[in-house]
Parts: sequence; structure tokens; C-alpha cells
Amino acid sequence: MTEAEYVSIWMRPERSAYGPKPVHSRAKITAAAVRIADAEGLEAATMRRIAAEIGAGVMSLYRYVPSREDLVELMADQVLGEIDVTAMPSGDWRTDLTRYAGGLRAMWLRHPWIATVQRSLPSFGPNQLLLVERLMGVLDALVPIDENLGLVALLNSHVESTVREEISTAREIHRSGLSESEWMARSYPYIDRLVKSGEYPIFTKIVTEARQPHLSREDQFRLGLKRVLDCIAAALPATAESPMSAH
Repeated sequence: MTEAEYVSIWMRPERSAYGPKPVHSRAKITAAAVRIADAEGLEAATMRRIAAEIGAGVMSLYRYVPSREDLVELMADQVLGEIDVTAMPSGDWRTDLTRYAGGLRAMWLRHPWIATVQRSLPSFGPNQLLLVERLMGVLDALVPIDENLGLVALLNSHVESTVREEISTAREIHRSGLSESEWMARSYPYIDRLVKSGEYPIFTKIVTEARQPHLSREDQFRLGLKRVLDCIAAALPATAESPMSAH
């Protein structure tokens, strides 16, 4: 499809003004696709599989969702709608961004296939637009829009890189058939040899002194998030600091 031929799914009416009332809906198709992707991965959410799930003919689905790309856009926008941004901005930017970051991480963990979705072109569906308005609104009165974009990108990068590693590690552990402690223990003999060699003093310090690797994934995430929020605080006017920073 050329650039001139591209028409966003959000510009396409869900149903024609004429003819019989549709039997299905984009929402129903999208919900089925998300259920399948959650259980078996994004590649399993084919039109054929969705049709079987909702009891429809495969070709009839294309009346509602013209292409695979459109389906993925609908799916991504639906799961973005799970991030609760109600009453944001609240006036306490640190509380708002902490809440958003936790919601984003939880959404990714519920729907790990979202990590494989290409994001080269934003789709600007209704849930994504609501998220933009509420999230960017948190810092809008405090910094210029370009600074706002950069700070939100910093926050998103922390959340997404952390949760990608969580998802990847969970998949590797699952494939191994081992428990997490057994999976981690496989590396102990080699790590012990590296430490005893005396050739890697910084690595040895990490192994013997670092506390962070032994924290739960939740605590590691929170610790990293606090540091990111401290970096954001440094870019804001001094009068903008939130009461939560004292905690």
C-alpha cells in the first residue's frame, strides 16, 4: 500500500450508512484477537482463528477490519485503554507518573505480545489519544512541550526496557522447564570461577556486594522508577517538586 492509498482505521466508518445492521463489531473482533494473543502470541491471532472464535465467516471479518495491520492497531489501542489515567493530572506530578508507570508495566505483563508490535507509525486511536492528553497534561504547565516529550520518553523507556527484560526472562525460564531458582543456579559454577580468578574486580563487586539483583522484580522496578523520577525532577522548576518526593 502506498502512502497515498493509506487510510487510517480510525478514519474508516465501522459500518456503512446503508444495508443490514452488522452482526459483529470491531470491538468484538478486537477482544477475541486480544484473548488469542494473550494465550498463544500475536501470530496466533489470525483472521481465520478469530472467525472461529466468534462464529463468523473469515471473509466477513474484512468488512469490519480491512487488514492485519488494522487489526494490530485496534488491539494495541484496546490494551492501552487498560492504563488508568482517571483524574490525571492531579496536581502531583510524581504521584501521577508513578501511577502511570505501574499501569503501563502491568499492561505489558498482561499482554506480553505488545512487545512485538511495530510502533514506527503511531496510530492515534481513541485510547492512545486519551493517554497522550492525560499523561502529557501532567507536566504541561511545568515545561515546554519539547521538554515534556523528552521527559515522558525517558519514563516510557525505563518502563518498557524493564518489562521487556521481565518478559524475555520469563519466556526463557518457561522454555527451560526449570524453576526460576534452578534456572539462575545453572550459572553459579561459572560465576564462581570468574570471581575466584581475580581478573574481574567490578564484576566481583556486583556479585558479592550488590543488593539490587537480589530484590524482587517489583522492587527493582520501583527503585529504577524512583531514579528516573528524580531525573525528571531535576528538569522541572524547583517549585514543581511533589510532596511524594519526601517519601
